[in-house]
Amino acid sequence: MRPTRATALLTAGLVTLLGVPAGAAAAAGAPAHLYVNNQDGSNCSDSGSGTQAVPYCTISAAAKAVAPGQTVLIKPGKQYDEDVVVDRSGDPGKPITFAADPAAGGLQVDLTPYKRLAISGASHVVVRGLFTHGGVQVSRSSDVELDRIRASRPKGAALVVGEASSDVRVSRGNLVGIRVEGGSQRTVISRNLLSGSTGSPVSAADAPGTVVTNNTVYGYFCGPIIAVDGASTGSGVFNNVLVPQGASSCATPDPRPGISVAQSATTGTKADYNLIVNAPYSWSGTTYKDRASFEAATGQGAHDIVTPTADNIGTWEGSLTVDSADPTAPGVLPTDFHGNPTADDPGAPNTGKDGGYLDRGAYELQDGLSQVWMSVDRTYAPVGTAVEVQAVSNSNWSSTMTYEVDFGDGTAPVVTKQGTGPHGLAQHAYTKPGDYVIKVAAVNAVGKRVFTEQPVKATPAVPLTANFASAPVLPTSDDPIDRTRPLTVAVDTAASATPWPVETVTVDFGDGTTSARDDKLGSVRHTYNTPGEYQVTLSLVDVKGARSKVTKPVKVDYAASGYVATEPFRLMDTRTSGPLMAGVPHGMNLPVGLNVPGHVMSGSMASVVLNVTVTHATQDAFLAATPYYTERPTTSNLNVRAGGTVSNTVTVPASEFGQAFFTLNAGRADVIVDFVGYYQPNIGQRFSPVSPTRLADTREAGGALGAGQTRTVKVAGAAGIPAGASAVALNLTSTDTTAGTFVTAYPDPAKRPATSNLNPEPGKAKSNQVIVPVGPNGTITLYNHWGSTHLVVDVVGFYGKEGKALFTPVVPKRLADTRDTGRLAAGATATAAGVPAGAVGAVVNLTATESAGAGYLTAYGFGAARPDASSLNTLPGVTVPNHVTTPVGDGKISVYNGPWGGPTHVITDLLGYFTQG
Repeated sequence: MRPTRATALLTAGLVTLLGVPAGAAAAAGAPAHLYVNNQDGSNCSDSGSGTQAVPYCTISAAAKAVAPGQTVLIKPGKQYDEDVVVDRSGDPGKPITFAADPAAGGLQVDLTPYKRLAISGASHVVVRGLFTHGGVQVSRSSDVELDRIRASRPKGAALVVGEASSDVRVSRGNLVGIRVEGGSQRTVISRNLLSGSTGSPVSAADAPGTVVTNNTVYGYFCGPIIAVDGASTGSGVFNNVLVPQGASSCATPDPRPGISVAQSATTGTKADYNLIVNAPYSWSGTTYKDRASFEAATGQGAHDIVTPTADNIGTWEGSLTVDSADPTAPGVLPTDFHGNPTADDPGAPNTGKDGGYLDRGAYELQDGLSQVWMSVDRTYAPVGTAVEVQAVSNSNWSSTMTYEVDFGDGTAPVVTKQGTGPHGLAQHAYTKPGDYVIKVAAVNAVGKRVFTEQPVKATPAVPLTANFASAPVLPTSDDPIDRTRPLTVAVDTAASATPWPVETVTVDFGDGTTSARDDKLGSVRHTYNTPGEYQVTLSLVDVKGARSKVTKPVKVDYAASGYVATEPFRLMDTRTSGPLMAGVPHGMNLPVGLNVPGHVMSGSMASVVLNVTVTHATQDAFLAATPYYTERPTTSNLNVRAGGTVSNTVTVPASEFGQAFFTLNAGRADVIVDFVGYYQPNIGQRFSPVSPTRLADTREAGGALGAGQTRTVKVAGAAGIPAGASAVALNLTSTDTTAGTFVTAYPDPAKRPATSNLNPEPGKAKSNQVIVPVGPNGTITLYNHWGSTHLVVDVVGFYGKEGKALFTPVVPKRLADTRDTGRLAAGATATAAGVPAGAVGAVVNLTATESAGAGYLTAYGFGAARPDASSLNTLPGVTVPNHVTTPVGDGKISVYNGPWGGPTHVITDLLGYFTQG
């Protein structure tokens, strides 16, 4: 494998074969390319000018228009049903070229069966990438290049060069027979795959200067494999691989000569460096059975190889073809049938002429290089640390490989040779912290390059220091599948200083749960059961054994949310499934995502608004709604007397798993739950509280609602509620009821839901706060089921685009309880403090108990003027709760006990609050 002059000789051979390069410029002002495209939808026209937008439909149309220096690009795919005749000429240095469009990825242009290509009376022509079953004819033409032509014909040679043509070059084709005749001169046939079933696959008759070099010829032949006859003097046969496969169909079974040169053609004709499988020679009329006798008699074939079988012929290590040809032979190309360059196999001796390493035949053995891999010993290390890269490829000739290693920091690539070692090796130390990409190029001896890359990190040279940042994780849509649970926090450990890779990342979330992650910094999510402040601890251990720990307080709370009003629907009714038992929390699936069939909603709702009714109570009791399982809740939502029925609106956070829990403190009772709407961050409408204002009172207008009757009440556009409001918060009160009944408030008078909001009873004034979507023309509708009752409607706020505040739910929290301080006297006002700072409104459960007489309570913002509306109606000896939405002043709520009901105890439980922003 010593250095040779092969490269220079190959280049000289290329110029000899190809002449002037085919890429010469077109004439000034003419487009460089014409286009042919017969595909459906190509907008082609043979009457156009062959532009890419309006190409020719046929090759023949382009052949009539092409000018010197222009290239006709032909779209492969659909066959072209035409005989193609080229009879126009280019100029020296400016050939006319016909080629398959390279945009088709190497596909050939097909003519329909038995259509032919003819080059007639033309010069300076190039045809590349054509497939025809009708054969190729070159006549009376000169300076013609036929490259990558695939051709056959029903009878005779697929390619015929004749009628005194000259300087025709045939390269890298797949042809069923070539014949050169009729005084044609200097035809060069190189790097082709040739075959035939009759006659001779390659023949030259009266064709002086014919050169047959580096072809692979195989098939069943009834004549010589290569026949040089007539006045074909000065011809050459070099570097070919000739593989006859039998002659059983011929007139005689005798072996056919591999090379046959007639006496009339021997002058100046030479043959050498061919590889012949079990075939004799014929020279000047004499047959020679072996190479030695052939050389002794003629002086030809001194470096031929004659082998009895084709077992050791091919593109593999040890093949007789490898590195054994004559690189100085006329017609040698630097690339093979597939376009691969000449390559030197380091495992094979260079037995070619002058130590050359050209392979015999149409194919050149390559090293198989297609992939490179790298191994980096330290992909994560502090600056100043030596980083070692080991590079290896799949080249079969590893000793010839060179690796260029670019460490990505602006320094010059490190060039390393593999040699006899197992891999290429390069080292580098980064001087600045950063994220880098190491890129490795594997380069073989013929310049083929394949690449790979790997990211690495150079870290500051500091001690291991644990650190993290935390942030709430909030939903961004109402997608029912992609759920973001309330009280979810992301703990991002990427802020830690880690000079070496970490082996263990452990996050203790402070609520009894821990996340352990091997060697991975970054963000980890956790959902808490309840709001609060938690001590979160991050512990790190790196590959060097260093340890670091940090603990920080993380505040977990519900996020401010908008309201989404829905058509009310029944969610639970234990009258059909069995009552609640005292002290046994009852879990209920909320319509979170796909939880409730027929009601697909957002998977990320944070809290829900429900209308809850308790009935059939076996003894006096209270009911509490919570977002988690608890046997002893500290707050209540409804209070019911034995045998009674009571309803109330309830706002409660959704649990991590999309549930709410109901706990009864005594006896048994049935619970009916209607879904009204929900709150969620980043979607829904904002809320604006208003000073309670009366919208309707049937005692003053319209009269009581009888059984089955409805009444429409204007809400949007009235009492300061914007016309564009989407829902309103109302306090609904019944009085003068003649029979136990239920009342439903709903938006569309034509679509009354099977739900209820208030359960009026004779002799009792009862109230409940409701949130109702606004229906047609800014109205809501009230329905009474049995008997008759008067209804009073007070508005306390609205939801819509004009709303100003978002709602933040809380786990129910007691703000005030006069049972600890004494009953609130008639005409007196109590203050409930503890609403978070900045709140402009609050949702509370207001309860009156141990009342001396029938009266009312009014909740309003601390420091504001007291409104005339009521929030709750007290009854002697009866505990009465109500869901109340009220303005807030300075974090406080004022509760006024009306002047005629006597003293009463007041309990105020916070369910959530509204903030602007």
